[in-house]
Amino acid sequence: MRTAAIALAVIVPLATSHGATDIATPADIPYPGKIRLDVDARDVQRRIVHVEEHLTGAGPGTVLLLPRWVPGNHAPSGPIDRFTGLKIQANGVPVAWSRDAVDIYAFHVAVASAGTTLDIRFDYLSPLQSTVDYLEITPDLAILDWHPLVLYPAGYFARQVPVSGTLRLPSGWQFATALEPDAAAAPGAAGAGPALQFREVSLEQLIDSPVYAGRYASRVDLDPGAAVPVRLDLFADRPEQLAAKPEQLEAYRRLVQQARWLFASHHYAHYDFMYALSDQLPGNGVEHHQSSEDTDAADMFTDWDNNAGSRDLLAHEYTHSWNGKFRRPADLWTPNYNVPMQNSLLWVYEGQTEYWGNVLAARAGLRSRQQALDDLALFAATYSAQAGRQWRSLQDTTSQPIINFNRPHEWNDWSRGTDYYDEGLLIWLDVDTLIRELSRGKRSLDDFAQRFFGIRDGQFEVVTYTFDDVVAALDAVEHYDWATFLRTRLDAVAAPAPLEGLTRGGYRLVFTDKPSEFEKNLDAKAKVANFIWSIGLTIGSKDGNITECAWGGPAFQAGITEAGQVLAVNDLAYEPEILEDAIRAATENHQPIRLIVKTGNQFRVADVDYTGGLRYPHLERDTAHPALLDQILAPRTR
Repeated sequence: MRTAAIALAVIVPLATSHGATDIATPADIPYPGKIRLDVDARDVQRRIVHVEEHLTGAGPGTVLLLPRWVPGNHAPSGPIDRFTGLKIQANGVPVAWSRDAVDIYAFHVAVASAGTTLDIRFDYLSPLQSTVDYLEITPDLAILDWHPLVLYPAGYFARQVPVSGTLRLPSGWQFATALEPDAAAAPGAAGAGPALQFREVSLEQLIDSPVYAGRYASRVDLDPGAAVPVRLDLFADRPEQLAAKPEQLEAYRRLVQQARWLFASHHYAHYDFMYALSDQLPGNGVEHHQSSEDTDAADMFTDWDNNAGSRDLLAHEYTHSWNGKFRRPADLWTPNYNVPMQNSLLWVYEGQTEYWGNVLAARAGLRSRQQALDDLALFAATYSAQAGRQWRSLQDTTSQPIINFNRPHEWNDWSRGTDYYDEGLLIWLDVDTLIRELSRGKRSLDDFAQRFFGIRDGQFEVVTYTFDDVVAALDAVEHYDWATFLRTRLDAVAAPAPLEGLTRGGYRLVFTDKPSEFEKNLDAKAKVANFIWSIGLTIGSKDGNITECAWGGPAFQAGITEAGQVLAVNDLAYEPEILEDAIRAATENHQPIRLIVKTGNQFRVADVDYTGGLRYPHLERDTAHPALLDQILAPRTR
């Protein structure tokens, strides 16, 4: 019988083990079939996402890949540990598969003949608790990335694999995505009816277009009447958290305007800030070409004055539409999601984006000038004192996402982390002020931004860049030995922190015995008391848990470690105010500060020898230099 012959053809077992050399190298040619996805994300209580995938065009030697290298993460962070229940059929008959012996993200499928259609099923187990990993789904909210929800054929560029998809959400939920729904579903709403149908796109565009969904949502037009819409899609734990005031929304409208004036271009058909306000989901931001996935505190709008610390988030991710998505480091661009990325230019990709995020937040009024200065003071103080600079260059930190992506990280002061963000910001401030000084105010890094990122207005195709391209573009703005300038700062070990931009910008780093309001609010949100620039500790304001210990600092010298707990200060039960009083008193009595510390099941007394008083960083105006930094932070008028 014909059905029996088909069955024999498709269930032939895999005769040999396979290694990574059996996986085809991606080619820039059209894939001869298509992928159709049906994703069921309705089980928000158990946080299980069910996937049915129909893949046409399979043939002998088919290898299916689960994305491993995730754009925006700069790391092999694809959550394969949550990929379960894989079953493959053809014409209703099971098809054998085996995991590659070397590349665990690759699955060899026993397809007997060309043109076979595979019906694939699997489940994605989203974390149930934050001790496992960051939460993505709650009973009221969901962040759905496509990269753990699709298997794709090896041997092709991601842009050459067509995908269409449907998505099922809980009844009454709303959604936002850069994908275009078809006429069967109204954008922004999902009910109990048919699944949401999305137009066919490339695999590259699908994975670059995550979905936010939730029970409580609203949409704000940030550029009314514009031919290219920009929208703020808000989701929250509770409906009252969506109540943004008009003046708050106006600041986000100014952000869109200031970015347009800075980059003089756009590279999206529409742009969606997908912004979740939640105390259950972790704070986060991930860039995409036509959207960004952003998560912040549930009280972001209802406690606006105390949330200035994260008000640059959307400015940072929006900048990535130009820097990182449209223009991308050449070694960070890959043909598909299983070719390793290289991160050598993250100090541009993230560092300059961090710079523009801070600058645009100030220009838009999302932060005041003083708040922007206070934030810079914290960066300057951090890198001025950081012990890890004695052995590790900033360039080497661009490997950090690959070394340690999203795992808890101790002794950060010594090991260093993703410093290419904030130390990178300081380097780009140095560049900006130097251009302004050399050109006598005629040019600035704004000119570089327009020249470098403002090309090909309205186009989407990625344009890559190298170190030499960055240097050439800087030199076209202002002639200087930029290669030496940058390499000196990137490759230096045991060099002073790059604070020349602050000095040239008309400010200097100073310390006083009182924190800025900006720092106080940051610490209050984090529920910590910050003594890192005095005795070298950051401590939980209520529980006394030590969250940070400065390597080589006074507390470190007294034998204190991270993960300990301060129980008492000079024989009094720990409270932040008592420790503050003890630090002040030590400046007069010159006696060690006596701490009782619990580490594990052991108690010990640590005498911290420190008499320098309370210290908190600030920027002080230096009138010996023009206030270039004030000019940088001021809103553009065009």
